[in-house]
Amino acid sequence: MSNNKQEKIKFSKAFWVANTVELFERAAYYGVFIVITLYLSRILGFNDIQAASIAGIFSACLYLLPTFAGALADKIGFRNSMLIAFALLTMGYAGLAVYPTWLESAGLVSYSATTTFTGLLESNLQYGILPIMALIVCGGAFIKSVISGTVAKETTPETRAKGFSIFYAMVNIGAFSGKTIVKPLREALGNEGLITLNYFSASMTFLALLAIWFFYKSAEHSGEGKSFKQIWNALIKVCCNGRLITLILIITGFWMVQHQLYATMPKYVLRLAGEGASPSWYANVNPLVVVLTVNFVTSLMKKHTALTSMTIGMFIMPISALCMASGNMLDANSTYLGMHPVALMMVVGIVFQGLAETFISPRFLEYFSLQAPKGEEGLYLGFSHLHSFLSSVLGFGLSGFLLSKYCPEPTLFATHEEWLAASANAHYIWYCFGGIALISAFALIIYGQVVKHIDAKKQA
Repeated sequence: MSNNKQEKIKFSKAFWVANTVELFERAAYYGVFIVITLYLSRILGFNDIQAASIAGIFSACLYLLPTFAGALADKIGFRNSMLIAFALLTMGYAGLAVYPTWLESAGLVSYSATTTFTGLLESNLQYGILPIMALIVCGGAFIKSVISGTVAKETTPETRAKGFSIFYAMVNIGAFSGKTIVKPLREALGNEGLITLNYFSASMTFLALLAIWFFYKSAEHSGEGKSFKQIWNALIKVCCNGRLITLILIITGFWMVQHQLYATMPKYVLRLAGEGASPSWYANVNPLVVVLTVNFVTSLMKKHTALTSMTIGMFIMPISALCMASGNMLDANSTYLGMHPVALMMVVGIVFQGLAETFISPRFLEYFSLQAPKGEEGLYLGFSHLHSFLSSVLGFGLSGFLLSKYCPEPTLFATHEEWLAASANAHYIWYCFGGIALISAFALIIYGQVVKHIDAKKQA
């Protein structure tokens, strides 16, 4: 009996290699992504709207392309796909560090105490970063599809649940460690830390490349899966399904607010609470809350429908936004628990945000699959993250506009007093996102009633 139990929890070498490189990849990605808008603005001179738009498209592509990349990975084999992916990621992250260094050597920008742009903005050389970011998108698209596919193929029905729990643990450990490394680099190097950070990410993905080259010896897993035409046809079918598209649009409201952890929060906190704030560490509160509460929430809601659980989560999000807004209405000269009021209330808001996620995310895929036609659930689930594609484009785009209007870059003003006047209503940003969350919550209630009515008529 003991031997059988040991056999059940034994995983292949390929499984452990895949999970290890997933940890490296997530550390690399989140280390960069948590400060991507800061990097685009402070290092390359993009304004808030430009930086948010670029970051939003970057994020959106990472949610849309993996399904198509997965089809190619099935044709050329998982090992070859991961070698290509990590080579692209290493070149991309290294490029994020090398390109601004080259611009500085050319005398177009200086990263001393305060960033100064001499000829960079007039020359449009700042847009040279886009093909470098495209390398990261292409590499990341392969990774998202191949690593989870490897976990599925290297486990049995008996060990699959355990295998994916290990996989998600690696994802969270990687995300946590990547965000944690940002603060000491910025404290030690200032804005130059935003450049140096990319060398850390490049080294992580290079280590992953070496691990795949020397240790990943699994079967090729090639010649399987769907063609690009099949996947494209599936996307068209999803987009023509009114019930699914409506659900995706409603849930997009939640994720638009959730994405502000990366789109708005870093700039907002640093501008209002000062450079000593730690936005990357505040962002880690979200996965921490999810890990600590998801099992309890899932058990609490197991007797309730997925729609009920999601609706509760949707109504928690406006509370999160109001907490984030309240920090700017407290005395900026006071500290609470040793923190600036903007920073403290941001953390409180992120706690509620993480709690909302535990009600929504685990049940969304369940409910989404039930709305798909019978026998085509797998095909439709390939596009279940369309909400993240839409929320990246819309959420980041709106963030750039709101930051420039209510919490602009301080260096654009001649005096600190002028900036204080311009940013007096910075908390309006969170009112806007709170409104989006509230509208989405009521929309989900209406959606549930309409779907229930339609299904009842069909049965009748």
